[in-house]
Amino acid sequence: MSWVTPELLSTFVKLSYLVAATLFLLGLQRMASPMTARSGIRWAGLGMLIATAATFLLPELDNHLLIFTAVAIGTAAAWISANRVAITDMPQMVALYNGMGGGSAAAIGAVELLRYSSQGGSPSKVTLLLAVIGALIGAVSLSGSIIAWAKLDGRMDKRYTFPGQQVFNALVAVVAVALGGLAMWTLGVPWIIAFFVAALALGILMTLPIGGADMPVVISLYNAFTGLAVAFEGYVLGIETLIIAGMMVGAAGILLTRLMAKAMNRPISGVLFSNFGGGGGEMQEITGSQKPIEAGDVAAMMAFAERVVIVPGYGLAVAQAQHKIWELAQKLMERGVKVKFAIHPVAGRMPGHMNVLLAEAGVPYDLIADMDDVNPEFPNTDVSLVIGANDVVNPVAKTDPASPIYGMPILDVVNSKNTIVIKRGKGTGFAGIENALFYADNTRMLYGDGAEMASALVSELKALDGGH
Repeated sequence: MSWVTPELLSTFVKLSYLVAATLFLLGLQRMASPMTARSGIRWAGLGMLIATAATFLLPELDNHLLIFTAVAIGTAAAWISANRVAITDMPQMVALYNGMGGGSAAAIGAVELLRYSSQGGSPSKVTLLLAVIGALIGAVSLSGSIIAWAKLDGRMDKRYTFPGQQVFNALVAVVAVALGGLAMWTLGVPWIIAFFVAALALGILMTLPIGGADMPVVISLYNAFTGLAVAFEGYVLGIETLIIAGMMVGAAGILLTRLMAKAMNRPISGVLFSNFGGGGGEMQEITGSQKPIEAGDVAAMMAFAERVVIVPGYGLAVAQAQHKIWELAQKLMERGVKVKFAIHPVAGRMPGHMNVLLAEAGVPYDLIADMDDVNPEFPNTDVSLVIGANDVVNPVAKTDPASPIYGMPILDVVNSKNTIVIKRGKGTGFAGIENALFYADNTRMLYGDGAEMASALVSELKALDGGH
């Protein structure tokens, strides 16, 4: 068709990018609420599909078959892995996908720098600068996310530290920036390679000393890094959609990181450059003993309560107990008990982890309370049921300045009239410290698998109701 000119195709592609960007914005806006998040993801996904399809129409685009093959392989791998991943492994998958996004941005920067090096020419210094910055941020996000994945997956210890680590990390950062400058000004291949090695090393060194309690903040931070890297490389390639999508992901990631850091009561610099907590020294000794209880007694206690608050944590995901816990809540509400679910902002291994679990089980959003809203209600709560949560309900965060989690806002479960903790055994939480809540006078321990104990509580409630 002779009327389909390169200029017309370029105009059509740009209009498609505009539509895609609009869908990104609408999708992101809908992701702000758990009630509309699923549709928001679909809208944003449609936008990405439109942008990807339109890119194939660019007149200057070559290697269509190679690009299509890469897209097909990536789509198939993502589809299979996303369908197979367990809900407990969702944080690991998010960390890896963050890293892949950052790695893709770094790869774009590497290809462009090497192309300028081999073909000559005089690209603008702004283009070179953004290529280097995007590559630096993307490489840090890639290697840092891989370390975060390894820690979340239990393949590495929670912290790796050595004397003078912060100073050494700062020196590596300075070296990476200096090598980036040399790569930009000289376009020499050895300097480009050295720059990427230093950038990847910086991501590893930044993440090694960060403990498990900070992982939700780290994941959201690397998400922001990935978005910014994509935006910078979008400018280098002259693709508006990458710029818009990258800036939105970067802005959303930065805001989420700030919210996560605020929920931990720590500056972001404290996550990256210092150990969690403020105290040092020897922690206070926890006195008392853990007091076991049977499922039948817990069921009776909850059945005749006026208010019950359920506090889920990562152990809920491990036990896959969300459906049984929701069934338990429904049985209690049928008896006239007022039930709420209380979620700490950093419960689980990634931001929103518990919201995803409860949404999967069908828990209505109006039954889910944030920490700030529910904390004043604990003194009037007859029974708080803690299942799988540990560090986010540990009172030492408020009472022991030497504790690694000192200063972190917690759910004030200890103020409830009665607290029941469902737990497999007497192990510590992800931060690796003992939980004083388990030894409190008003706390009883219901030992066992979360799903099995929730099922037992449902059965006991049915028995109280005459088997119905």
